[in-house]
Amino acid sequence: MEQLLRQRAESIWTAAIRSVLPDEAVRRALEHFHPQGRVFLVAAGKAAWQMAHAALAVLGCVDGGIVITKYGHVKGPLPGVTCCEAGHPVPDDNSFAATQRALALVSGLRADDTVLFLLSGGGSALFEKPLLPAEELQAITQALLACGADIVEINTIRKRLSAVKGGRFALACAPAAVYSVVLSDILGDPLDMIASGPASPDSSTCAQAAAIAEKYRLVLSPAAAALLRQETPKTLPNVTTKITGSVRELCRAAADHGAVRGRAGRRRTAGGYRLPAGGVRRGVRGGHPEGSAGGGIAERAGEHKDHGRPGGGTAAERAVFCPAGAGRGGRADFPRRP
Repeated sequence: MEQLLRQRAESIWTAAIRSVLPDEAVRRALEHFHPQGRVFLVAAGKAAWQMAHAALAVLGCVDGGIVITKYGHVKGPLPGVTCCEAGHPVPDDNSFAATQRALALVSGLRADDTVLFLLSGGGSALFEKPLLPAEELQAITQALLACGADIVEINTIRKRLSAVKGGRFALACAPAAVYSVVLSDILGDPLDMIASGPASPDSSTCAQAAAIAEKYRLVLSPAAAALLRQETPKTLPNVTTKITGSVRELCRAAADHGAVRGRAGRRRTAGGYRLPAGGVRRGVRGGHPEGSAGGGIAERAGEHKDHGRPGGGTAAERAVFCPAGAGRGGRADFPRRP
């Protein structure tokens, strides 16, 4: 039984991972994408090249395009698309130059044109046109990364210092339609926070930005402080968004595949196999010491221990605890304690 459960667990894991890889995630998001006019592709983020490659496999061709991704992430030429590499996690001159090329691509489009905007994690640094001198923006980004601010707090600040974040890229595309495919890397899928939401209405406020700056005692020039007081777009009628490849989808795919395997198992064995009902739920989130996430999972497993048959559950994005010291942190990588 133990070997059988291991084999099934590996099968569920493989199916779940496959469902959220950029190729499958983009293909799924474009199933109902049927534009009538010209299509221009803009892809930004660490998965930008792979997402663009998948989109071209579905569409065949585009009328122009640009990929902006991290150094070393371009895997080859793409027909009709310019591929650029730039700095991450801190934007550099190549980030600014590539983003300017993207803005030039979408400038002057017509109402019957469509911008296919493919966005993934890392887009906050890679897709950037600062409203401040580059050196000042880089210094603020470094300070936010070093002070312990979470990704929502970081992006609340960064989007107000940018000409493309916080929905401003979508405004630049108007009157063209924007079809945004977002490969989500933030729990809960807050569209305006993923890569700082270049094509999403901004739910954060100037007051929140000011509070974050005060909380972490950011050193801001008068120009930067003034930008934090400028409000961002709250509505974007030219945008349609599809979230794909998220943690929620990964857990759902695992549960669906597990249910199928469970039904097959019950046909073959007396004991059977199943996943407990209840769907995808949010659980432990950031900043918890090592073991607390595991404790929550163990508690949930205990709720089902008396059902008399083997079962399973789904979870993703292991919590990370980074005490003071030389620990690396990162997904599924707790720093060693002395």
